[in-house]
Amino acid sequence: GLSASFIEEYSILPTDITAGRALQEGDSEVVLMSSNLTDYYGVGVGDTVEIYGESFTIVGIYEPASGSTEGRGVYMNISDAQTITDNVGNVSRFDVYAEDVSYVDDIATTIETAYSDLYVTTYEDRLASLQNMQEMYTQSLDNAESTIAQTQATATQEIIIAVAATSLIVLFVMLYTVRERTKEIGILKAIGFSNWNIMSQFMIEGILISIIAGVVGVAIGSIGAPFLTSVLLPQVNLFSGQSGRFQLGFGSVNPGMTGLTTTTASLTPELILVAFGAAMLLGALGSLYPAWRASRTSPMEALRYE
Repeated sequence: GLSASFIEEYSILPTDITAGRALQEGDSEVVLMSSNLTDYYGVGVGDTVEIYGESFTIVGIYEPASGSTEGRGVYMNISDAQTITDNVGNVSRFDVYAEDVSYVDDIATTIETAYSDLYVTTYEDRLASLQNMQEMYTQSLDNAESTIAQTQATATQEIIIAVAATSLIVLFVMLYTVRERTKEIGILKAIGFSNWNIMSQFMIEGILISIIAGVVGVAIGSIGAPFLTSVLLPQVNLFSGQSGRFQLGFGSVNPGMTGLTTTTASLTPELILVAFGAAMLLGALGSLYPAWRASRTSPMEALRYE
């Protein structure tokens, strides 16, 4: 029979029984059910449940382990399971336990030799597979970090160039504006506008031009940023492996799954505020000299300007 110590050591059956008992050798037409499943159906020990058209009596309720991936589960005699699923004589997996770890490789080799249609996986195989996937994952992360660092360096250089170009554009636009409005400046000074009034007017104009450009830039960035980051930033491989005991099964081994994740970026309120602040600063810096030059214009010379 199945002794309690054997079950506790190898976790063939759940050991955290909250009501009733665990399965025993010779049990038939009875089940051991998880507590979340009995709560879901509102049943308890001694109640009868129907599975695939067959009636089973609940002899025990167990609590799934914290963090367990099995979720809602039912344990029953293997003969009952084969019968209700129409798989009499068929087994999908065996868990084989060795008395000593030194015997595992010999046992695995013997089974593989005797049964060529089975695949055999040991703890060492699973560990090697997981380590290999971890190395690949680490390499992918290293490549991603390297690419992101290069992208950030390139982006920083481009931002510096863009800021310098923006400042020059504002400067030349405002210089041209001052030149074209020289006569207007003379009239304003002739009717009593101070140098500060003239200077502040042109600086405000330069700042407003930059703010309008910032609004257009934010609108374009909110649309283009997710697309550009998905294209320019690297894709990262994610691996999820399997774990298990010394197992035998029919078919082919699938050691893990691979998937791709992409990084996307979007504009946040903080980033939008920074963009507007930068636009105002560039507008002020770019229009500072033209505004100062306009304020220093002589009224008499300005009125004679054609």
